Amino acid sequence: MILNARDAMSGGGTLTIATANVELDDAFHRTHPDVPPGPYVLLTVTDTGEGMSEETVTHVFEPFFTTKEFGRGTGLGLATVHGIIRQTGGHVLVESTEGRGTSVAIYLRRLPDDAVAGSDRDAADGEPLETILLVEDEPHVRRTIGDMLTQVGYHVLAAPNADEAMLISSQHRDRIDLLLTDVVMPGMSGWQLAAELTRIRRGTRVLYMTGYTTPHVPIEPRDDPSLLQKPFSPKALRRAVRRVFDEES
Repeated sequence: MILNARDAMSGGGTLTIATANVELDDAFHRTHPDVPPGPYVLLTVTDTGEGMSEETVTHVFEPFFTTKEFGRGTGLGLATVHGIIRQTGGHVLVESTEGRGTSVAIYLRRLPDDAVAGSDRDAADGEPLETILLVEDEPHVRRTIGDMLTQVGYHVLAAPNADEAMLISSQHRDRIDLLLTDVVMPGMSGWQLAAELTRIRRGTRVLYMTGYTTPHVPIEPRDDPSLLQKPFSPKALRRAVRRVFDEES
């Protein structure tokens, strides 16, 4: 949305991003039948650019529709925005006037207070949970997954590859409860690492993760609960880890 706003203001202008809590009533619902009444979080992106005609506005969410000159746009940007918002149960509306700019309003259903107040933190009273050896060769992904786990109380040991993971294991005096490893990595694969590590640390459980499918990974994630398909949400990661810890040996 911001890139579209920028392109609409080639001669300069003002971009405004705003958020608000709103309560949509029956009157709003009557003029926008697709939007049920209730509490919403409203995100608006407004520009003072060239604007669009009423006819153009009716097509902005259609895939491959674009008003930009050849080579400057695919027509997929707002279609993608629309798809993401609708998948979350939200709604997106566009208002525009030629020569006066455009405003895109996104309405996201607001969670009730009790849903926000409840914490899904696994650690009780701040006590550390199990120790996880995380092995992921992409630095950004490794940091992100490590943060997901430490935020809910796990003790995380992180390694960029299998050799470093084995070194950490040899130097770590306490138990390692779980090996969370990518399957496809340079050098030793996640399968090979798990076999080697669990031979030495027999009590360590294993959870694999992968962004690949066959032939790189001969198991479908849905067929094996010990295989987590990337990308995954923090909640999906926590559930997968707890499932591995809580299942019977």
